[in-house]
Amino acid sequence: MPLNLDAALGIHPAALLLRSKRTELLAANMANAETPGYLARDFDFQSALRSARGNGDPGVLRLQVSQPGHTAGVRGGGFGDLLYRVPSQPSIDGNTVDGQVEKAEFTRNSLRYMASLTFLNGRISGIKRALRGE
Repeated sequence: MPLNLDAALGIHPAALLLRSKRTELLAANMANAETPGYLARDFDFQSALRSARGNGDPGVLRLQVSQPGHTAGVRGGGFGDLLYRVPSQPSIDGNTVDGQVEKAEFTRNSLRYMASLTFLNGRISGIKRALRGE
């Protein structure tokens, strides 16, 4: 019976890709904390993960098109619609970045990224042991 890596590794490869994209997004928010008018962005990780697993390719962002000839997908997306973060206390210059919220989300995202890496490492080690007959 052939080895099905998608089944063996589960949802974690897609989760790693999405966590990586979310890290970039949160870092951009923090980097623009002092930029007037900058709107903090994020995405719903759970719905993006469901979507990524549903279309089989987490690296493709599906777009609605207005004409049949327009591009149907964009590489490197995969996280669905970007959402604007609603600030608890908007600043006078229109910036919606809350440094504490962004740092907390960045830390939470990083910990979950590491958890997925640890899980994948264990799965891959198990597969290697099985292939060696250990």
